[in-house]
Amino acid sequence: MSGNSSDQPQGRLRRMFSRLTSSQEELQAEELRQNCAESGCTPIASCGDREVVTVAGTLRTVTLRPRAGVPALEAELFDGTEALDVVWLGRRSIAGIEPGRRMIASGRLGHARGRRVLFNPRYELRPVGQGSDHQ
Repeated sequence: MSGNSSDQPQGRLRRMFSRLTSSQEELQAEELRQNCAESGCTPIASCGDREVVTVAGTLRTVTLRPRAGVPALEAELFDGTEALDVVWLGRRSIAGIEPGRRMIASGRLGHARGRRVLFNPRYELRPVGQGSDHQ
């Protein structure tokens, strides 16, 4: 029984030390993984090919990249486990789709150019802010 009580302070100390020695990128990835879990979304790293998924994360990049002569707005969505491309065919821009914005996206996962991709997903933009606990 005394082993359990001594494990708890060591666990807290270990987590606190880990946070102090982690890079900013690692801390952001951990926060994204927690937000994904809280919103009931599937981690990108766990998604299977051709599976209908709902994922959440932060947009890292947004670019206009034509595909087969058709305009296409492409964004990289990162959830702390892995990244995927979100592509809206026939679109040059979408209000609110910008780097740093949090988003939930749903659709059938595919692969293009060796990367995971969601084409023309349903999506929900999350409020701009640091985390889910801010109001």
